[in-house]
Amino acid sequence: MKVQVLSRKLIKPCIPTPGIFRDYTISFIDELAPSINVLAVLYYSPGLIINKLEESLAEILPQFYPLAGRYMKDDHLVDCSDQGAAFVEAQVDCQLLEIIGTGAKPEELNDLLPCQSFATEDATEPLLAIQVSKFKCDGIAIAVSISHRIADASSLGMFVAAWANACQGDNIEAISSRFNSPLFFPGKKFSAPDFGETGTRDIHIPVAKIVARRFVFDNKAISGLRAKVSEGKTGNQQPSRVQVVSALITKALLAVVALTTYGQSRNLLVAQLVSVRERTVPPVPKYCFGNLVAIAMTECSVDEGKNMGFQGLVRLLGDNVRKTVADCAKILSNGEDGYKILVDTIVGFNKKSVNGNINVVLITDWSKLGLYEVDFGWGKPMLASVANVPIKNLVTLMNSKESVGIEAWVHLDEKDMSHFEQDEDIKMFTTSLG
Repeated sequence: MKVQVLSRKLIKPCIPTPGIFRDYTISFIDELAPSINVLAVLYYSPGLIINKLEESLAEILPQFYPLAGRYMKDDHLVDCSDQGAAFVEAQVDCQLLEIIGTGAKPEELNDLLPCQSFATEDATEPLLAIQVSKFKCDGIAIAVSISHRIADASSLGMFVAAWANACQGDNIEAISSRFNSPLFFPGKKFSAPDFGETGTRDIHIPVAKIVARRFVFDNKAISGLRAKVSEGKTGNQQPSRVQVVSALITKALLAVVALTTYGQSRNLLVAQLVSVRERTVPPVPKYCFGNLVAIAMTECSVDEGKNMGFQGLVRLLGDNVRKTVADCAKILSNGEDGYKILVDTIVGFNKKSVNGNINVVLITDWSKLGLYEVDFGWGKPMLASVANVPIKNLVTLMNSKESVGIEAWVHLDEKDMSHFEQDEDIKMFTTSLG
């Protein structure tokens, strides 16, 4: 697949941002976010009109005004002077079905991205970048990239849905975003974290080759995993799709750790991201924009994992997520002690990610973002994907198109991936695409 860039431009808000909103000071959770971009790619059959995408982007940007600004890292704020979002048009030399049908490798999808995964945080760098790539069949791929400094995955989903609604016209209910997360979590001038082996800002530094693969857990596989959990149990409560998939991936990664760590730590730290929206007291609004996540951390040794088995891992991971959700209620009601719930877990995770004494995996759940519902007026996407993000041990869980299965985009060291792919349960319960 060859992608030729045809044009690059900046799209500015159709209405100037008022002066009172010139400086957007980020929250302390934003400060602790990694210096990367949050991105997704949506693939559509022929019909999309690029000019309409540009016009609707300009129309929606006043509502998402920081996205048209530039980040001033020394001041921990966004200069909202309407510098504009990057908009790239490109041509692809193949058919869309060649990408979707054959399961293109994630690294091939990187050419569809408007910018590199790792943000430079330069004052000239757009916070929002979009690339619209047209295939030979007139199918379209829309890649959206937002700086993690001001947005999490939920914020990305929020923006894309609002943009699609604007593209459809005024008869579609608007999504009202709120840039008030700094009111809940005022900035503390934290330094941006360094994730060591999990990623590097300088892509020219030699690191172990990280590869991504897409594993599909269809409805039959999910039912089978749930049946394994319920063996020998009574009651009708079933674990969620994300719970059983996360546990199976954790089980397979523990097996990888057992095979590849000699004279090193044989523990695995699983970090699961949990949204704090609508879970605090008082509640942070559903459409609050920014990084609004807590981290549920579970540490498990290879031997512990073997002893508890798949059922035990489902219970252990689920219990820690539920505890983190319960802790969210204390974040705003306990003052500085509440803030420590967030700061301690995020900073603790960052430190463990770089010390090299423990194997760390980050699992992020995108299954509720609604990416397969994003309709710009010409139908819903044929596929939603990420790409090859150079972050070691990152697992992104997305809905399948039918919304009954889960697609796991797994990023591992190349040698680890060869072991992971050969895990008996992974081979039994998944289809590997790319």
